[in-house]
Amino acid sequence: MAGQYPTILYTEEGLREGMQIEDQNIPVDAKVELLDALSETGLKEIVVGSFVSPKYTPQMERIDEIVSKFTPKPGVTYTALALNARGIERAKEYSPPLTLPTGTGRPSLRVHQCDVFARRNTNRSQMQEMAAWEGVIRDAVERGAKEAGIGTNATFGSNFVGDFSVDMTLKFLEKQHALWDAVGIKVTALSIGDPMGWCHPVKVEQIFGRAKQKWPEIKNFNAHLHNSRGMAVVSSYAAINALDGNDTLRLQGTIGGIGGCPYCGNGRATSMAPTEDFMHMLEGMGIETGVDLDKLIDCVWMLEKMIDRYAWGHVSRAGPRPMKKEQFFDANAPFVETVEQAKHFKLGPDVYEGCIYPWNEPIASPYLDRVQQGLLPFEADGAWPWEEEFFPKPRFAAE
Repeated sequence: MAGQYPTILYTEEGLREGMQIEDQNIPVDAKVELLDALSETGLKEIVVGSFVSPKYTPQMERIDEIVSKFTPKPGVTYTALALNARGIERAKEYSPPLTLPTGTGRPSLRVHQCDVFARRNTNRSQMQEMAAWEGVIRDAVERGAKEAGIGTNATFGSNFVGDFSVDMTLKFLEKQHALWDAVGIKVTALSIGDPMGWCHPVKVEQIFGRAKQKWPEIKNFNAHLHNSRGMAVVSSYAAINALDGNDTLRLQGTIGGIGGCPYCGNGRATSMAPTEDFMHMLEGMGIETGVDLDKLIDCVWMLEKMIDRYAWGHVSRAGPRPMKKEQFFDANAPFVETVEQAKHFKLGPDVYEGCIYPWNEPIASPYLDRVQQGLLPFEADGAWPWEEEFFPKPRFAAE
């Protein structure tokens, strides 16, 4: 995924970020089946779950069984979240197939801009997070790190204390950057996070744009965006357009857009960018994804059976934009009213058989005739339909 746009590295988080807010009784075998199906879609990085305490996240209690039973696909990177030493040790037992951080990567300073959320989510204050910076910097110096990162979480605003301006965020980043400058370590990475769904495309564009202008040596960007208010996909688009072909952008999402956080007050409504909608957007931008949307939609439908409700995404309901003649909808289809009937884009006309048909005779159109012959509906540089009799032409001279 390169060119005029940044290199995009996408991580599918449905089995971790998504499942951590769903029913803990979803069968392990169903999760394994979904994981194996996701592996066949062309996605390159998949998070399989979390090695965390089942006391607070019971949905991850059987993560060991999932990792033991699924079928890894060559070329796919599988990761898992581990937040402490115990979790890391558990995860190491499954590496491979899991790829785990080595601890020798780029050190980074991070902080929640919302102290209230930090206390609710991790039982640590913002002040404690910042107190840890000294140790991160000392360790980086001791092992001779050449590059480092800066970043904030709850970057855009908080359900508990309100909006955070771009200036506030840049101030946090400036303070972190200055600490790395003081020890002579070059800052090359920047990360923003949005656990409460306050992201907005204008803010993303301004944060990344101003950071690039201020610190041109930063080439690695990450944006973890939630979708509580429907802004995750458009904010991802803004992130892509704020960067260029010399940059790398990491983004995350979930099939069906599921996901959420019990600490932020939005629950399952927190959601994330639906992977299928995001990939559909990239393809419309001319960015090759290597992802089979048809298989991805199968995964969403599989997921919806598991959670017993519709997920939050859109492409899995309406289908991708039909771009080829064989994909166009039947002009003489009857009324299509329900989400289940809309699945005709993939399941065929049987799903709307017997629906209301209000037309006295079949729909006819010269445009329809053209596309059925393999022609374009409009000729931007040709005669059709501009020179046809039905197209209005100048007839009256000015007095």
